[in-house]
Amino acid sequence: MERTQIPIYERIAIDLANRIYDGKLKVGEKIHGRSTLASEYKVSPETVRRAIKILEDVEIVHSTKGSGIVIASKEKAFKYISRFSHLASMKELEKRMNSLIAQRTMLDEQLYETLRKIIDYSGRLRHTNPLTPIEVDIFPDCRYIGKSISELKFWQNTGGTVIGIKRNGELIISPGPYASILENDVLLVVGDERTYDRVVHFLKGE
Repeated sequence: MERTQIPIYERIAIDLANRIYDGKLKVGEKIHGRSTLASEYKVSPETVRRAIKILEDVEIVHSTKGSGIVIASKEKAFKYISRFSHLASMKELEKRMNSLIAQRTMLDEQLYETLRKIIDYSGRLRHTNPLTPIEVDIFPDCRYIGKSISELKFWQNTGGTVIGIKRNGELIISPGPYASILENDVLLVVGDERTYDRVVHFLKGE
């Protein structure tokens, strides 16, 4: 049965064995002292000691008081890491993570571009459908900056519903009643043909 979680000292041992097998640490070379490794891996010296003990037990390294920790066998390093073949390597995980990030970025860009086109199209046909949004700018002198849509009782006071907010080049869809209004926001509001004037008057405090 595969273990679901490997202790940190054993993960360090696996990492060191991988570095030996990859040739980054060569047979006959000395590994940095335990305190240096502890700093590198951001763990205690005791954790490093346990990791080195594992490598000693499988004869990947040997240590003496005079010589320190010396790399003894690349072949045994390979045999050791082969025991953990069910684990994805860090490089594989990084590649998958970068791939997922790239996919998400692409999808976000496609979503934003589609929404932008919808809003632009809706703006041109604003007066043909009461459900197309109007855009209202929040200027620096607006008295309601920092207040939430719920606090303003926006719908009760204007008859309009905020369905989106343009902020710093991004589009927030369905911001909800607890979203706060910030300086330079652009509110996307739906309502009837009188909604725009009511919203503007309300935000000006008239």
